[in-house]
Amino acid sequence: MATANKNLSNYDKNSIPNAKDIRFGIVVSEWNETVTEGLFQGAEAALLDCGAQHILRWNVPGSFELVHGAKQMISTQQVDVVIVIGCVIKGETMHFDFVCQGVTQGIKDLNVRYNVPVIFCVLTDNTLQQSLDRSGGLHGNKGTEAAIAAIKMAFLGK
Repeated sequence: MATANKNLSNYDKNSIPNAKDIRFGIVVSEWNETVTEGLFQGAEAALLDCGAQHILRWNVPGSFELVHGAKQMISTQQVDVVIVIGCVIKGETMHFDFVCQGVTQGIKDLNVRYNVPVIFCVLTDNTLQQSLDRSGGLHGNKGTEAAIAAIKMAFLGK
C-alpha cells in the first residue's frame, strides 16, 4: 500500500510559498460526507496555516459532479487554483470503476483545457475505513496534501 506507514499531513511550512494573495476554490462532494468533510478540514487548515485569506467553497452532490463544479468555478469566479474533494468507495457493482474513471479523466481534461490548476483530492478506496484513515486518521489527511500541492501549483511558472 502506497500510504502505509506514511502520514500525509506532514509538510515543511518553510518550504511552502506564502499563500496570502492566492484565491483558492474548493469543490466538495456531499457523498461520503464524513470523509469529504475531514478532507476539507485538512485542506482548509493547511491553506490557512500557509497564509491563505481567500478560500471559496462550493458543494456538489457527488464525486461525478466535481468536474462540472470545478469547471463552473473556473469559468465564473476569479480563482487561481481549484481543489476537488471527493470519496468513492468500492461497492458490489461496476459503478465504482465508472465514477472513478470519469472523475479522473474529467479533472485531467480541466487541467489541459484551462490555465487554472485543478488539484485531485478524490479518495478511491476499497473500504470506508481506508478512506477514514486518509481523511484525518491513521495516514493523516490527504486534504492537507492537496492544499500544499495547490499552493505549489499556484506559484508554478511565477
